[in-house]
Amino acid sequence: MLERLSGKAKGDPTPSASDEVLELDDASIGAAVRSYPLLVVDCWAAWCGPCRMMAPVIEQLAKKYEGKVAFGKLNVDQNSDTAARYQIMSIPAFLVFKQGKHVDTIVGAMPAQQFEQKLTRHI
Repeated sequence: MLERLSGKAKGDPTPSASDEVLELDDASIGAAVRSYPLLVVDCWAAWCGPCRMMAPVIEQLAKKYEGKVAFGKLNVDQNSDTAARYQIMSIPAFLVFKQGKHVDTIVGAMPAQQFEQKLTRHI
């Protein structure tokens, strides 16, 4: 099921102006990949310090690129099928999907500007 992190619109795959980041799971990631021309999925875990450091970066970029890039979060501890499918061995890892195809994986925590540079080559 697709739901926003705020939980305001469960089942609705479209981010609103106030809630830009989708909460994804093994069952919903396929629909999200098909729904958005450009989707970035933040693969994270609650125990991961670098993942927590990247969370505000993702939220900031989701606001900045609203309407151009969709952003989602996927907890790899709770969604091992997706983690295995995309061979996530280190987190944070960011899966980039363009036109329904996996085109890039960005691995590791980094400054916002560096992450944005890696992302904008897909826009």
